[in-house]
Amino acid sequence: MMTDYRVAKGEAQEDQVTAMIEKCTSQVPSSAYLALALGSMAVSVGFQVANKKQMSLFVGQWAAPFLILGIYNKLVKLHGSDGTSEGNKNSIGAEYAQEFAHHEQS
Repeated sequence: MMTDYRVAKGEAQEDQVTAMIEKCTSQVPSSAYLALALGSMAVSVGFQVANKKQMSLFVGQWAAPFLILGIYNKLVKLHGSDGTSEGNKNSIGAEYAQEFAHHEQS
């Protein structure tokens, strides 16, 4: 039998530094991260056209981290900083989770 190492909801909490950072960064709209990713791709193409291959590769690789940060930002907005906070009660995901929980109890 395998040991279950998963962390249950509410079992672990984020520290105050993380919560403070997430509180500030959650104010940034998700579209900003998409714009940064697209902008880095456009700048990369510009460097490619200018025959600056190394700079093109360097700036072009920024797109993926910007998109990942955008996903993380969206998750914090939807679910809160940790498993003990409720996040946005009006989100589609929260409504689905509540509906699923209701059917589980029936």
